[in-house]
Amino acid sequence: MSEETTTNASPDTAATDSERTVRKVRDGTVVSNKMDKTAVVAVVSRVKHAKYNKMVLQTKKLYAHDETNDANIGDKVRVMETRALSKNKRWRLTEILERAK
Repeated sequence: MSEETTTNASPDTAATDSERTVRKVRDGTVVSNKMDKTAVVAVVSRVKHAKYNKMVLQTKKLYAHDETNDANIGDKVRVMETRALSKNKRWRLTEILERAK
């Protein structure tokens, strides 16, 4: 009887469970490329101040893996979350949106 009561997962639900979760994607500006295969990307976001209810700019610096050392200071780039590559590096550079002038 226990065989009859157990339910098998359908192929559709099994496929969705094994898929990766959606990775975070951010757009930002390269502020440093002095390290080998690493670019520091500044991501600016607008957040609401808790007390004053005013929108303020918040800057976060992300260390991104740049395999080809292609990004230069001032470039607008897109980075994607990835596994830990070093102590601080948790992002990888996916594309360069706009070159610095």
